[in-house]
Amino acid sequence: MLRFVGGVTGLALQILPSGGRSWILRVKIGEKRRDIGLGGYPDVSLAEARDKAREIRSLIEQGIDPIQHRKRQRSALVAEQKRGLTFAVAVERFMKRKAPELSNDKHKEQWFSTLRNYAVPELGDMLVDDITTQDVLLVLKPIWEEKTETASRLRSRIEMVLSWAQANGHRTGDNPAKWGGNLKELLPSPAKIKKVTHRPAVAVADVQAWFASLRKRRDLTARALELLILCCCRSIEVRLSVWEEFDFDRRIWTVPAQRMKTRVEHRIPLTNYAVSLLKAVPHHANSPYVFAAPQGRALHDDDLSGLMRSMHASELKRGTDGWLDPRSGLPAVPHGLRSTFRDWAAENNYPREISEMALAHKTGSDVERAYQRSDLLERRRQQLVSWNEFLHAHPSSSVVEFRRRT
Repeated sequence: MLRFVGGVTGLALQILPSGGRSWILRVKIGEKRRDIGLGGYPDVSLAEARDKAREIRSLIEQGIDPIQHRKRQRSALVAEQKRGLTFAVAVERFMKRKAPELSNDKHKEQWFSTLRNYAVPELGDMLVDDITTQDVLLVLKPIWEEKTETASRLRSRIEMVLSWAQANGHRTGDNPAKWGGNLKELLPSPAKIKKVTHRPAVAVADVQAWFASLRKRRDLTARALELLILCCCRSIEVRLSVWEEFDFDRRIWTVPAQRMKTRVEHRIPLTNYAVSLLKAVPHHANSPYVFAAPQGRALHDDDLSGLMRSMHASELKRGTDGWLDPRSGLPAVPHGLRSTFRDWAAENNYPREISEMALAHKTGSDVERAYQRSDLLERRRQQLVSWNEFLHAHPSSSVVEFRRRT
């Protein structure tokens, strides 16, 4: 039952059989009669109902459908609520999407720890739609000159998080973390202030003696490190290698794209030395890994690093200076062995592109790479044969019996 109350044409109190009461405005919109609800009584008073009714009639007089108008307002509110995402939540959601693209747990932790440690404390509680260039600067400025490489990566990662947020409807406008035409004008160029630090490497003059010392060690980790320097690999390429990757007939080791830094499959020519080493490694019954620890797990990165620290310490006990990088004076690390190879290649006049391919580095422009389809495998094989022969040339570099680590 409707009881019209006056004050505004069409305003009525609807009384339901259950006793409930609500305000209704009966109006004509175009050619249709509509009953528009204004809320329940007594939560909405008569005065409030009349005010709402007047607003609706005003919209109709302006040619606006009040029902569609209300729907648009509701949609705008929902959209605004969806955009109401904090930076901290955006980071966590972006991490779930980004994580599968990263090669290993260590890389994932490094990637996300920069956001958690530097950006979230400053921006975490802010809505992504409210973040401005000045807010991003508050994060970057304190570490831009002191930790330039970290800060540069952090800026890129903030930009990616905000780009993801915009693509998902949580923010609008320009990305406040973009470099060109934005932060580039406010911060010094990383190239001008970045202190280039290279991983400490064994000197070319010392590497034969270092290699001879390595070969005297009979444990599994030593063999993994030996393959690393013979093939000029990264640690992850060796540690996670499985037997199926090695074609001993063709003497090729194919490292899958997901384990390569460039995300491109990499073929490594195997020398006689590398083949002999691999064939001497016992197969682990409960593990697919070539260099499987006793429990069947893959070696950790620190297993190889720890071995090099041990080798350095042994030299110090013998009264020598140990295995030091000739430039920095720091003890050499596994990744630095790739620099040792690169220095040797340069000293022996090997073409740059051959050496860079051996290290699985990208060479040339995108256009040049598009036309350079060959990976120059056989030319790289010749280079690795020479490199391996150079490493074995030390008088004390004799073959030792392999003994599995227990």
